[in-house]
Amino acid sequence: MDPVTRSKLTILRRQYFQLVEPTQLRWPDVNTLKSLNVQLWIFENLFDMDSIPTAPPDRYRLRVLKLLVCTLEASIGGSEEDEISDELMSTLSSLISSNIPSESVFAQQKAFVTYAYPPRSTDDGLSDDDLSVKLLESRSVISSSGTTGLRTWEAALLLGAFLASETGRRSVHGKNILELGAGTGMLSIFCAKHLSVSSVVATDGDEAVVDIIKTNIFLNSLDADESSNSSIRTAALRWGWSLDAATFEEDFGMDVPDVLLGADVTYDRSVIPSLVSTLREFFKLNPALRVLIAAAIRNEQTFEIFQNACIRNGFNLELTKFPPVPEHLQEGPFYSTTTPIQIWQISRSQPSRDPFSF
Repeated sequence: MDPVTRSKLTILRRQYFQLVEPTQLRWPDVNTLKSLNVQLWIFENLFDMDSIPTAPPDRYRLRVLKLLVCTLEASIGGSEEDEISDELMSTLSSLISSNIPSESVFAQQKAFVTYAYPPRSTDDGLSDDDLSVKLLESRSVISSSGTTGLRTWEAALLLGAFLASETGRRSVHGKNILELGAGTGMLSIFCAKHLSVSSVVATDGDEAVVDIIKTNIFLNSLDADESSNSSIRTAALRWGWSLDAATFEEDFGMDVPDVLLGADVTYDRSVIPSLVSTLREFFKLNPALRVLIAAAIRNEQTFEIFQNACIRNGFNLELTKFPPVPEHLQEGPFYSTTTPIQIWQISRSQPSRDPFSF
């Protein structure tokens, strides 16, 4: 298989396991899809349940496979030279005859979602494996309790891309990381799994969300046992409460953080005072702390409230030069760019050029 085709199929696989809407999947061209070798690759890497233990839900798999087969049937027509692989047709028949839940039920179910960043460059070229994080997420956007922590949001995906960059890696390598409003825990797990941090604590104000993070840590073969020497921990942290320097290590399982992460934590103006208060508490613990906040700017006035609150507290804000990648050029993970997304560095004193350089 030529490198161009393999690259296209790799992007398709990343989209598929992220459960990108089937109509938005970037398929190779029809002539490529008609190759039985390509169809076999698609079966083995997307639909072979014997080798994929955490496959997408059956309803999603059925929609994707129907789209593929319809495309192939339309292109083949009455040609005797082209055919659709038996493996794909057999899988389609099996899915059609299975007891698949309705769309409304499907939307409420949890599903495995994998966010994959392209492998990083090394002295010998690219490493073979994607930098991936596997999560169990809710298909509904917001739970009945009102929490938004059951899915991974666009701002977290962009912040992950920054952390995977050369500059981002330098900023967290060997550091103590604490994430605010961690939600599914994607960023914390990504740091612990791929970025050689010293330790990371994923925090959230909702105990139920913290339990979800623990499940996702386990899915990524990381140990969240508080009594172990694992590099990743979880903790409940309510914004606005004071932090005790004397008991911080006991409460959170690590020394005071060097870097604070937060993705999509500024969307609700009612929580901004408590969020900024918590930032102030962490700066008291470590005046050299660096904070990275990724925000989808859904409401400019709300974000201005956050910025003004930071300035009143003597914080310095600096916009990083790391814009979102246009959707048609994204290679993973995949996110909408309809809403502007920005990454801000916040510090207590004038930021130096090291460890961040923007």
